[in-house]
Amino acid sequence: MSKKIITTPLTDEVVKSLRAGDEVLISGAIYTARDTAHKRMVELLDKQEKLPFDIKGQLIYYAGPTPTRPGKVIGSIGPTSSVRMNPYAPRLLQEGSKGMIGKGEMNADVQMTLQKYTAVYLAAVGGAAALIAQTVVKDEPVAWEELGTEAIRELTVKDFPAIVAQDCYGGNLYQEGLKKYTVTTKSQV
Repeated sequence: MSKKIITTPLTDEVVKSLRAGDEVLISGAIYTARDTAHKRMVELLDKQEKLPFDIKGQLIYYAGPTPTRPGKVIGSIGPTSSVRMNPYAPRLLQEGSKGMIGKGEMNADVQMTLQKYTAVYLAAVGGAAALIAQTVVKDEPVAWEELGTEAIRELTVKDFPAIVAQDCYGGNLYQEGLKKYTVTTKSQV
């Protein structure tokens, strides 16, 4: 495993350099979006309408910030469970997104789409929301502010920590981790 510094927007070459288990530090713009925003984005695409930001090469962070305290750029901003975005992620990857950041494993359809479109799924540490917020240097609303924490926001980040959970080669840290740490007893053989 290695630690890599990556900058958004991502290219195919950068994505191809990442393997499940790699630690990354992300700098540049990332976009927040949760369930409702994903649903709206896919609805726009289904109607052949334009998304509220250029998705090509971008990472979508499955998160919604808490209210910002005085003197801070953003409130705590930890990852939400990625499983809820399984129905939408393939379509956004098809449109040019290079990946997403969340917590928990994405399904087999998403894994196949990561491979097809050369994209990556990154895991952020749940429970570290206040620490992650310290990597955000700018926070700008992009779309659907009426959704509150579900709105799309553009975050400019510096050294945002994540781990490659599922790569463009079919590598899956969740499955590999289970295999590595599962103990086989004689009764299981």
